[in-house]
Amino acid sequence: MQAINTLELVHFSKDYVDVLHDFDLPDEQSQFTALPKDISIEMVGQYPIIILSDNIPVGFFVLHSTERVKEYSSNPNAMLLTAFSIDHKQQGKGYAKKGMLALSNFIKREFKECDEVVLVVNHKNIPAQNLYLKVGFVDHGERKMGPIGEQIVMNLHI
Repeated sequence: MQAINTLELVHFSKDYVDVLHDFDLPDEQSQFTALPKDISIEMVGQYPIIILSDNIPVGFFVLHSTERVKEYSSNPNAMLLTAFSIDHKQQGKGYAKKGMLALSNFIKREFKECDEVVLVVNHKNIPAQNLYLKVGFVDHGERKMGPIGEQIVMNLHI
């Protein structure tokens, strides 16, 4: 495995649009998430976050502090994580795990009021479930129906 030199989470910047629009995922992954180019980033309360390795975008996700969070958590200080992806060309290098391990410190620094991150993952998406469990998300048994089947609600306390 290639060593990761520097990895950081940063807020979206137009400087990275071209690289983000080149992100690609195989069909078996794209059915579970959205590519950065397909995300509308203009909505208030949505914070697109880029995972950078040596200043190159390798991953992406969106944090929400919108009404949508209430579908998954009764905690008024919770944020919802959606659209997590690692560019297919960058997969297998540990970026997903290291990016998610950096999430708590990023939230503490950038969203001081937030004390919980909630996400939903499709019950068929075993690699993502395993990743989220490894980095500290907890499955409390809550399930929701999503567009392509059952979703597992997972929580990370910050």
